[in-house]
Amino acid sequence: MRSRGTTDVVTVSPDQTVTDLLAVLAEHRIGAVIVSADGSTIDGIASERDIVRRLHDRGAEVLQAPVSEIMTTKVHTCTDDDQIEAVAHLMTQQRVRHLPVVRETTLYSIVSIGDVVKFRIEQLQAERDHLVEYIQQ
Repeated sequence: MRSRGTTDVVTVSPDQTVTDLLAVLAEHRIGAVIVSADGSTIDGIASERDIVRRLHDRGAEVLQAPVSEIMTTKVHTCTDDDQIEAVAHLMTQQRVRHLPVVRETTLYSIVSIGDVVKFRIEQLQAERDHLVEYIQQ
């Protein structure tokens, strides 16, 4: 896990509006953001899915609501010592696309399903290259 994800974790505070959240997601071209009052603890996670679901339930008025009203508060996390396969399994099992990476109780990084897929493709390519080299010898 240490080589996956990013340590530049984008956060928003729980009292920012959903409109602010949308701006942050668009600016950084990301699908989810960690909600944190202090930038190092995890209060929740807010994703495009959360926004869409609340728009459906509450209409456009949700755009002026604080992020704390739409965020997911039960956040699954991993550590930088976890194996990528375990992270992929957790993401699949819990049906999440983003996992905050924590060191002890502090937010360290975030890994997306795209990071996991990219890593797996790199693994398969390396295995393929090794087998081709072996066969050609």
